[in-house]
Amino acid sequence: MSPQREDRPRIAVVIPTYNRSALLRSTLTALARQRIPVSEFEVVVSDDGSSDDTAAVVAGFADTLRLTYHFQEDLGFRAAAARNAGARRTSAPILLFLDAGEVPGPDFLSAHLAAQLSGSAVVGYIFGYQHQPDGPVAALDDTAWTLPPEQLVRQYGDSPEFRDVRHLAFERFAFDLGRCIVPWQWFWSGNCSVRAADFWAVGGFDDDFRSWGGEDTELAYRLFRHGARFVVSRAAWAIEMPHPRTTVANLDSGGVNLLRFLHKHPDTVVELWWAWFAREQPTHFRIRHEWNVEDEYLLVLDAVAAARSIDVSGELAKLRQVAGNARIAVLGCGDDVPDWLAGAALFDFDREVVENAEHKVSHAIGVRTALPDNSVDLVFVTSRLRTLWDRWGSEIRAEAHRIGRDFLSAAT
Repeated sequence: MSPQREDRPRIAVVIPTYNRSALLRSTLTALARQRIPVSEFEVVVSDDGSSDDTAAVVAGFADTLRLTYHFQEDLGFRAAAARNAGARRTSAPILLFLDAGEVPGPDFLSAHLAAQLSGSAVVGYIFGYQHQPDGPVAALDDTAWTLPPEQLVRQYGDSPEFRDVRHLAFERFAFDLGRCIVPWQWFWSGNCSVRAADFWAVGGFDDDFRSWGGEDTELAYRLFRHGARFVVSRAAWAIEMPHPRTTVANLDSGGVNLLRFLHKHPDTVVELWWAWFAREQPTHFRIRHEWNVEDEYLLVLDAVAAARSIDVSGELAKLRQVAGNARIAVLGCGDDVPDWLAGAALFDFDREVVENAEHKVSHAIGVRTALPDNSVDLVFVTSRLRTLWDRWGSEIRAEAHRIGRDFLSAAT
């Protein structure tokens, strides 16, 4: 997928950008201060159609950095496509994705290279990442941002308002994502690296994501399913410089993209990821450490184990007596689906049931399915979902009313 060069760099930094020339200049300046030799890394700026002086800013670093500049026409937000295009223009075995406006410390690249010895998908630490435009990071004295990044970290790095918003989640696992069963939820494209072979093996970023949010965790999900080992590196840090944000619009876009993510990968853990965002959207960046998919997925796995001893064949037999010719969706169908339900929309949260079913069964709890609105007449929830009802019953009921006219439950 990438050109071959005899002087291949060890690592390539791919920076997507759009009309952020001042922020980009800060990022390139910090990369020019790296302690590893400039011959060992390459910087690829992938411009998503900027109309400002981005090209001139990049040209200004031609003598200090090993640079490639790629420009794509402005056809709307295409950060995923820009990252892929940038990645295609390097032969480096490790791809590091960094946003314009992220200012790394002088040992940033060496830290990513060191972390790559332990894993193939590295989550870099991001200081100053805040989604509150009037928050404490944005309120730092303007003179603070003229300091070298390492001095900023020494001065503010222990402040809860300045450290990575994922810090408490990382701390919970002692900064060892090997202890986490859903490590991909923390892989953000602002500062991350991945082996090029793994990146291309899963197809890179999905170009279908054409607005803010979700494309990085969707890539991480595919990398995880591919077998990538996730590690977090505090040493591979960068500081996100303050800049204007369209927070409400970004959150709305993130919700749409997570639903796209779920439709592409109908899986209970992705369903929970979408459900958490939908439930906590107004404040989710502030409470990320208190609630994450890890906890919810563990509860679902416990429920899967409990449901394996539940036989719902009797419930399905009674359903036939009232169903008539109705279009039916069954949540928690189990592994003994009668032939008369072969044409129904069947769902179960046990992956073994889904993989071994004689009829088509989708992997879902029922919090959010891939069915369109009003697509069935009757939604039936079996008793297999009883252990999840207290936690997710209201959402399952709401989903049933979205997709169907009538609702019956043996789980309450």
